[in-house]
Amino acid sequence: MELTLLIKSVMGLVVILGILVFLLVMSSRNKKAKLAAALVAAALVEKVEPAPRPERDLPSLIAIIKNKKSTAKELGDALDLVLKFHGNIHPKLGSRTHPDFDSYMGILFTICRHPNTNKDVILNFDRALQKKNPDYKIEINEAIAKGLNSRGA
Repeated sequence: MELTLLIKSVMGLVVILGILVFLLVMSSRNKKAKLAAALVAAALVEKVEPAPRPERDLPSLIAIIKNKKSTAKELGDALDLVLKFHGNIHPKLGSRTHPDFDSYMGILFTICRHPNTNKDVILNFDRALQKKNPDYKIEINEAIAKGLNSRGA
C-alpha cells in the first residue's frame, strides 16, 4: 500500500505541476499578444506632430507685433501673451519710469501704427495694461495718444 500511495502522490503532484505550467505559459502568451497588439496599434497610428507652441519671450512677441503682415487676430494673440507673461511692469523709480517701460511704449506705438490693427485691439491692450499697472496710467495714455497722433490722417 505504501508504494501505491507514493505513486498516487507523485502523479497528483505531476498533474498539479502540469496545470501550473499551463497557466504560466498561457499568461505569458496573453502578455506577448497584448504587447504585440499595442506595438501594431502604435505603428498604425499616424504620428501627429504637436502644434507649435507660441513663443512667450518678449522679443519674439514684439517681432510678431512689428511684422506688418500680422493679422489682427495674430496681433491680439501676441498682445494677450504679452499681458499674460510680461504684463507687470517694474515699479517706478521715484517719479521716473523704469527703463523696461520703453519696450512697452514701443509696443504701444507699434500697435497704434500697425496697418492691420483696429480699435478693439488697441483698447483691450490699453485697458488691460492700465489695470495691471495703475502707476503707469498717465504714461500709457500719453504713449497711446502719441502713437495715434503719429498715424496721420
